[in-house]
Amino acid sequence: MSASQATSSDVAATRSLWQRWLDRPTRVLLALLGLVVVWFCIETRLELSGLREDVALRFKDTSSDSKEARTAARLAQEAVHEAQAKLAQIETRVQEAQSQQLALETLYQELSRSRDEWVVAETEQILSMASQQLQLAGNVQAALVALQTADARLARSDRPQFLPLRKALSRDIERLKLVPNIDVNGIALRIDQAIAAVDSLPLAYEARPPVGDSPTPPPAQGGFWQRLMDELLNEMRQLVRIQQVDRVDAAVLAPGQVYFLRENLKLRLLNARLALLSRNDASYREDMRIAQAWTERYFDSRARAVTVFANGLKTLAGSAVASELPSVADSLSAVRSFKLAREMPTR
Repeated sequence: MSASQATSSDVAATRSLWQRWLDRPTRVLLALLGLVVVWFCIETRLELSGLREDVALRFKDTSSDSKEARTAARLAQEAVHEAQAKLAQIETRVQEAQSQQLALETLYQELSRSRDEWVVAETEQILSMASQQLQLAGNVQAALVALQTADARLARSDRPQFLPLRKALSRDIERLKLVPNIDVNGIALRIDQAIAAVDSLPLAYEARPPVGDSPTPPPAQGGFWQRLMDELLNEMRQLVRIQQVDRVDAAVLAPGQVYFLRENLKLRLLNARLALLSRNDASYREDMRIAQAWTERYFDSRARAVTVFANGLKTLAGSAVASELPSVADSLSAVRSFKLAREMPTR
């Protein structure tokens, strides 16, 4: 049997098999199944369409609600900002009111003080200033004037309870009057004058012998050449002068050293001036001693300017610049005890 015949028999067998399967009941069942599938697809499409419309409606409602929510949030935020601004204004006004209240309370307390309290407070302030003048500047006259002012202030009040204060003030005033007066301003002025004169002082090694010290030779006798020779010798003698220095230790200084010598001498005098203002007697006398030693060693003692300068330093060195100063502690203690005694019943 050939291959074509085998193929035809296979097709015929397959066709007869399909004809047996596709009989009428089977075709009806397949038709019903197809209808069910079609109906299910249509129903599903309708449900999906309705679902889309529902989702679209809900999305539209949600968008509307979101816009309304944003609008409400914006309005609420603006309201919060306005409330915060108003709250800040209220806080500022409250602080101003509190400041005014404190100022009024302070003013009321100040006005409520009695006349005696004002007098005692003023007296205590004056005594504190007098104590500072004594401790810091050693100014006895200023402290004495302050105590006399405080005593006069208490005397004008004419109150018997101030008698213990006035007794303490009187004792301190008498102690201040016994302190020797030191002319600090005058001494400082003389030191300034000495500092200004340092640059004009001649040095010892710069001193020149007087012209008249060398002997003048007698008129020459003889001829023309002899007189000419004598005149030449006389002129040569004038070129070189020999002088005996009284002080063996007369220092010879270079120009740069001369400048530093004068500046160091000025610094010593300035240190003495500071010691004078601070009432440091030991430092003042040490600076004056060194200034006198330098003047005697390095400057020409035969010059009038140096003599005046040295005498001025000697006078300044002998001036008293410090003394034992009393205090006004008794008066301050009396005033503070009086204040405590007045404050005790009110506590």
